[in-house]
Amino acid sequence: MQAYDAETEALMKKYYASLSEKDQRRYAAVEAQKLGQGGIQYIAKLLGCHRNTITAGLKDLAALSPEAGYDARIRRPGGGRKSYEVTHPGIDEAFMDMMSDHTAGDPMDERIKWTNRSQQALADQLASAYDIHVSTKVIRQLLSKHGYRRRQLQKKDDQA
Repeated sequence: MQAYDAETEALMKKYYASLSEKDQRRYAAVEAQKLGQGGIQYIAKLLGCHRNTITAGLKDLAALSPEAGYDARIRRPGGGRKSYEVTHPGIDEAFMDMMSDHTAGDPMDERIKWTNRSQQALADQLASAYDIHVSTKVIRQLLSKHGYRRRQLQKKDDQA
C-alpha cells in the first residue's frame, strides 16, 4: 500500500470535514477501497474516523442502485422529540382553563391580553393542577399561540 503525501492528506482531511455524515462514510470507503490491503486502517487513522464507519460506507456503496440520485436528506424522517401538542393532547384546554383567572387586557382592544403570572409560575401551576410538565419555553409558545402579549411599561415625559 502506498501512503499519500502530506499535501494530499491535508486536502483529504479538509474535504472530508466539509461533507455530511453519510457522504463522509462513503468517501472514506472509496478511498480505503482504492488503497486495497491496509487501506481501511490507514484511512481511518488519517481521517479520524472508526474502521466500522468505513465498513458501513462500503456496505452503503454496495447497496447503491445504478439509478440512485442525489438525496438531500441525511437521516430518516420522524426522528427527534415530539412536539408538546403530541405528547400532551389536552394541553391547550388545560392552559386556557388555567389562564381564565389570570388574564387581563386592554379595554379598548379585546385582542390585546396579558397575564400577571410569570412563565415559571404558569409552568408550575400546569404541573400541579393538570399533571402536565412542560418547560417555560412551551409556556411562552402557548402564550404566543393564544394571543397573549408581554406587558410593557411605558414611560411618558411630563414636560410641558
